[in-house]
Amino acid sequence: MRAAVISADSVTVETVPDPTPGPREVVVSVAGCGICGTDLHIAEGEFAPTLPVVPGHEFAGEVVALGADVTELRVGDQVAVDPSLYCHECHYCRRGRGNLCERWGAIGVSTGGGAAEFAVAPVANCVRLPDSVTPADAALIEPLSCAVRGFDVLAPQLGDHFLIYGAGTMGLMMMELAKRAGAAGVEVVDLNPARLETARELGCTATATSADELDRPRGWEVVVDCTGVVAAIEDGLGRVAPGGTFQQFGVANEGATASFSPYRIYNKEIRVVGSMAVLHSFERAAELFAGGAIRPDVMISHRMGLEEYPAALEQFRQGVGRKIQVMPHK
Repeated sequence: MRAAVISADSVTVETVPDPTPGPREVVVSVAGCGICGTDLHIAEGEFAPTLPVVPGHEFAGEVVALGADVTELRVGDQVAVDPSLYCHECHYCRRGRGNLCERWGAIGVSTGGGAAEFAVAPVANCVRLPDSVTPADAALIEPLSCAVRGFDVLAPQLGDHFLIYGAGTMGLMMMELAKRAGAAGVEVVDLNPARLETARELGCTATATSADELDRPRGWEVVVDCTGVVAAIEDGLGRVAPGGTFQQFGVANEGATASFSPYRIYNKEIRVVGSMAVLHSFERAAELFAGGAIRPDVMISHRMGLEEYPAALEQFRQGVGRKIQVMPHK
């Protein structure tokens, strides 16, 4: 089969062996696979424990082969795949915090992923899709499940005012969930005018290229960084209202550091929280997706063939578009 391959010094598309399922695994013919910041980090030598690896942790498609002990699915079922691979044995797994697993792995990170014609997944990681859902669109369920986890951590109150940094896919998803969670207002900051236009199209309260342009002198009860950019993080920490919450949702470079006022965190009782990947949120995200919580026609800006994966990754790096998706059988 054909697959994208990230090596220590290159991103290529190659012919690799077809996958075969283990006893409790299935083979999925990939309909669509999204590209996200994690893929960039892998290409830059972070996250993936070993290289080369076939990337792609956001994917969905059709089951085409079953392991010997699989009874939950049938060939022909359309599924979205939770890429999370936990050991279920370590301290954090036993505490129900699999996303912090001491042996954490993920399809497309530590094992071959969905940027390929076919991918293997544990049957336990597959969620069957209703007929109303287009399988390629359902690759959005994985990032949506990360956003759902983010809201689990945030635990916002009805009537909170949100400020979101970044109007890429994740920022837009957090915006949509904030609206559903009863936000009194959701304002979005981004330097990219096209992305701000999309946020307005989806119904945010206001947009700006700097929070200085927005009128909330007391600050925002909830501030979420979806950029991972130090300048945005530092600015956002200063915008949190007394008693409010700052969430680090975007993935910063591993060695990045940010400056903030510990006194203000103490004196204004500001809560600072992180959110890492997926945790008990994939099935809920799949249901929200099927119910129309997000619009694939808006979220997905580019659909490209698998052979274009290196160019698609570079386009994502340049910040052009929103969700870029490769379609291996296009």
